[in-house]
Amino acid sequence: MTRQPKSVLTLLFLLFAMIPLPAVSQDEENTEEEVAEEESGVTDYISMDPAFVTHVGTPGNKPTYLKAAVSLRANSASVRPAVDAHMPRLRHELVMLFGEQTDTERLTSMEGQEALRERAKQRINAVLEEQQTGESIAGVLFTEFVVQK
Repeated sequence: MTRQPKSVLTLLFLLFAMIPLPAVSQDEENTEEEVAEEESGVTDYISMDPAFVTHVGTPGNKPTYLKAAVSLRANSASVRPAVDAHMPRLRHELVMLFGEQTDTERLTSMEGQEALRERAKQRINAVLEEQQTGESIAGVLFTEFVVQK
């Protein structure tokens, strides 16, 4: 009779020893999910080459030109295909936006450039929404910005 309790105790010990194993694998799965979430949050920079060169200012005044190299900041890799698919329309919107600028003094100020970046972001996101891509950009970066009077 003494052998049965030892067998039962051994069986119980083995069962209890196995219980933590699934908990460990769940922790590993959670860690893998967290890594996947972090990877999806990687910033993607999309260059809009070539740089934009357009006339700015008021008609009749001395010609003033703007050269702007633009990169788009996206929070997921899924934005790039949508931007690439609609690049001609997005470039058109930025050419029109830059050409509408009449206050060249404001363009040379930090506040003016920030406002222009925000309007560019709004226009690009409006096109992406209009085209029902389900994507949007997080920001517009000027990697080169020159106003020549």
